[in-house]
Amino acid sequence: MYPGCPLKARHPDVPNRIAGRFRFGYMPSMAIRDRGFSLIEMMVVLGIVAILALMLIPSYQDKLVRDQIVEALPLADIAKPPIAAAWATAQVFPVDNAGAGLPPADKIVSNFISSTSVQDGAIHLTFGNRANGQIKGKVLTLRPAVVADAPVVPVAWICGYAPVPDKMTVKGENRTNIPAAYLPFKCRAG
Repeated sequence: MYPGCPLKARHPDVPNRIAGRFRFGYMPSMAIRDRGFSLIEMMVVLGIVAILALMLIPSYQDKLVRDQIVEALPLADIAKPPIAAAWATAQVFPVDNAGAGLPPADKIVSNFISSTSVQDGAIHLTFGNRANGQIKGKVLTLRPAVVADAPVVPVAWICGYAPVPDKMTVKGENRTNIPAAYLPFKCRAG
């Protein structure tokens, strides 16, 4: 008999090992496993985590591109005041950077912008330098929108594919060629 065994042989001629077969859930040769997860269980969990991570990567990369665009937009603030001032005083927009009193386009740069150019009042931000490969060489345009017969109304800036406010006229060409999925919400159509 094994110590602590609840079943005992009822007859002296029945060997102890036969009585051992009737022990419920306990076999002396079977070790109780209390050391954690098996290799198969760990591989299943690892496979599920890998699949979830692969599904997350594309949306995470899109977010990184959007964040770079949002971070680059304040560079256009350098060009906005002189363009708005030109409209308020003479109701015309500067033709280029020199007309707006700005340095050459390749001198107005940041981490993600390789040039900032003004063309007929529109501000064109060209992505480069450390920008993500998805937007490197692409352009985002900010166009001025004005009320033509009321020059005292401040200039509104239309980013990318965003719609023009009612009763306002947009000036300049939209050269935005960044896919809409990467643009911040204020730069998307509708």
